[in-house]
Amino acid sequence: MIKVHGVHGSPFVRKVLIALELKGLEFQQIPQMPFMEVSEEYRKLSPLGKIPALEDGDLQVSDSTVICEYLEDAYPEPPLYPRDPVAKARARWYEEYGATRLAELTAGIFFQRFMRPFAFQQEPDEELIAKIIEKRLPPELDYLEGQVPAEGFLFGDFQMADLALVSPFINAAYANYEVDASQWPLLAAYIARVSAIPEVAALVAREKSALGLDSPG
Repeated sequence: MIKVHGVHGSPFVRKVLIALELKGLEFQQIPQMPFMEVSEEYRKLSPLGKIPALEDGDLQVSDSTVICEYLEDAYPEPPLYPRDPVAKARARWYEEYGATRLAELTAGIFFQRFMRPFAFQQEPDEELIAKIIEKRLPPELDYLEGQVPAEGFLFGDFQMADLALVSPFINAAYANYEVDASQWPLLAAYIARVSAIPEVAALVAREKSALGLDSPG
């Protein structure tokens, strides 16, 4: 059986888990925290100490994008990337953009408002959060407003590129940040459509439970 090492709340683990769900593949999720809590055994799977890592038979591989591309090659149906080379290049760009620039900015919000209070018993740095929300994020949101479709998804059916762009905003929502629909209406509606995909919605519900976000109050 396929094994996925990682924990709920990571946008990168989320991407792999949803890819597996969409492809109808059975898998086992093995809890694994990144970086400081990494054992020498886990570093054999993920030399950089990151999550997720995947085992499938004799294959051991890390990095969510590499994993998803492997799953696409090994289990091609249903397709989660475009088959046309030009569209596939665009999809890979969106995936890279989501995993780097968007993930970096939204991680700052998530860390300050979620991780610092709950994991480290520290007050969030609201000045830093304001800088991210008011200065650093808007140019990226302007860009995305011109990229996302008014209806549907980027390449017809829901695919990895859609999830890669929206997944960072799921983490930001856990930290009480949402894209302003009055300023970026296409992007806000697109995030809502992706979040409503059954596999996405189901995993987010499990994540909220794991993170204690579904508790009253």
